[in-house]
Amino acid sequence: MPGAIVQLSISKGGVPKLAIPAGEAGPLGILGDVQKNTKYHGGPRQALLWITAEGLAELRAAGFPVQPGTLGENVTTEGVDRRAVRPGQLWRFGEVEIEVTKMREPCNTLSHLGEGIQKAVYDNDVKGGVFTSPKWGLAGFYCAVKRPGTLRAGDPVQLLTVEA
Repeated sequence: MPGAIVQLSISKGGVPKLAIPAGEAGPLGILGDVQKNTKYHGGPRQALLWITAEGLAELRAAGFPVQPGTLGENVTTEGVDRRAVRPGQLWRFGEVEIEVTKMREPCNTLSHLGEGIQKAVYDNDVKGGVFTSPKWGLAGFYCAVKRPGTLRAGDPVQLLTVEA
């Protein structure tokens, strides 16, 4: 069974990103979303940041005050096992096709969420591509938009490639 988009989020730079009902996704992300530090954020290979609602629930259970958009993600989904997502995979979010390009390495922008948030979502195993890490995907996945279109909350999410 496919997953679904729970929330789309944009900001004028920084976190949190705020919910929008729909947005146009193109090569540089969702129209209206701004990255302040373009040295590390944005660009065609980091057009979207994707995080799962289930991962956010794990972080809330660990005491971090996170909700969709809090970690700076553009797309929050439910029903997709973050442990099965790999760089190189192609996914369809509604009418938009995306490629997972790399794991997100969290920065100090998240420090306001509590001491240790960066270590809670990312470790050397994740950095090294060890998808069995319990932290795999908690920081999110950067994605390139391969086929632009409109994203909407409620859109289905489906894996297009089985192996990356």
